[in-house]
Amino acid sequence: MSPDKLIYMANQIATFFASRPRAEAVAGTAAHINDFWEPRMRRQLLALIDEGRAGLHPLVLEAAHEIRRPAEV
Repeated sequence: MSPDKLIYMANQIATFFASRPRAEAVAGTAAHINDFWEPRMRRQLLALIDEGRAGLHPLVLEAAHEIRRPAEV
């Protein structure tokens, strides 16, 4: 999937949870990505975060430590 599409999707999730208390918003963002994104998508998102890719919502960046990192293939 294109990096821009992944960033857009992750940011949509974060925007949905943004109105909740911060801890709940972070946990909700991570939980949604863990529950509904396939490992390949999570791996690619985490790689974008690791490389410091611009454009990610602050909640996505804060939730990164709670997103399950799939095993490398």
